[in-house]
Amino acid sequence: MAKGKPDLSGLKRLKQDLSAGTPGKLYLFHGEETYLRDHYLGKLREQLLTGGMGEFNLHELSTKEMSPRALEEAVDCLPMMAERTLVQVTDFDLFKAGEKDREEYIRILSQLPDYTCVLFLYDLIDYKGDARTKLAAALREHGTVVDFVRQSQGDLTDWVRRRFKALGKDIDSRLALELIFLCGDLMNNLIGEIEKIGACARGPRITREDIDAVATPQLDAVVFRMTDAIGEKNFDRAMSVLGELFQMQEAPIKILWSLGRQMRQLYSARLALAQGRGGAYVAGLWNLKPYPADKLMASARRFSLPWCRRAVVLCGQADLAMKSTGQDGRELLTNLMLELASSVQGG
Repeated sequence: MAKGKPDLSGLKRLKQDLSAGTPGKLYLFHGEETYLRDHYLGKLREQLLTGGMGEFNLHELSTKEMSPRALEEAVDCLPMMAERTLVQVTDFDLFKAGEKDREEYIRILSQLPDYTCVLFLYDLIDYKGDARTKLAAALREHGTVVDFVRQSQGDLTDWVRRRFKALGKDIDSRLALELIFLCGDLMNNLIGEIEKIGACARGPRITREDIDAVATPQLDAVVFRMTDAIGEKNFDRAMSVLGELFQMQEAPIKILWSLGRQMRQLYSARLALAQGRGGAYVAGLWNLKPYPADKLMASARRFSLPWCRRAVVLCGQADLAMKSTGQDGRELLTNLMLELASSVQGG
């Protein structure tokens, strides 16, 4: 199902604060785009921890150390040869604290001195703030909650091109979109792929051959290539891709999960086509960016609606068999692929 639009107001406010050189007194950083989060954490530290005693003005609290008293003591530490201090609390779930502690945290965070900045950083745990609570209201009133979400297709494409340009290489927008589709849309993973490709590419302009030579594709992209080959009735290539997955030591249950998801997406796309709907509708259903949604719609046109319906059923049956019968996973996947290919050929 489609997710609501991400709240980008916190990131916008953070950018404004940093641009003006006036960081606020309270921030909460969370979200899956860790590359972007770490980038702005670095910017925040750069502005706050100035002078030769910068690190002295950084006070870090772990989950085990955290308590209202520990936080208050860190906040009360005056800056040394600088204007500000930074108190960073990592992976502490504020909302799971006891009621008495939550009241204390609200009191402390509502009275922060101008010389300090308190940052709650959610790294290994998810942020699940309850908007109905007084604590959430206090965070909104006195600070900024920044959700580092996956970037939009346009912003991510521009970023990929800038990263290649920094390496002295050029990549066109269409190929950048293909790289994102192939390797995923998290910047932290993409940066490694960009550096590999840039280092190995001989010419100044990145080609598809450069990407295919060294990029590590994500499982969903490989499975898409496999199902697309079935749609093209290129069954040898489809089985060859499955063999590559086996050689990569991918767990059969993971391959089947991705294949089942791909078939459900194809089925929904084929239904959308039958109803005269376009890629934007399917993108909303599956929370996809425009480029992968368009690729999905193009692939769906190669299959009939009955085939897509049967493919979903076959994947469900294979999933049940893999989890309950103890049958060899690779054998089940191979037989599933043969059934899918056979039904396309028969159609």
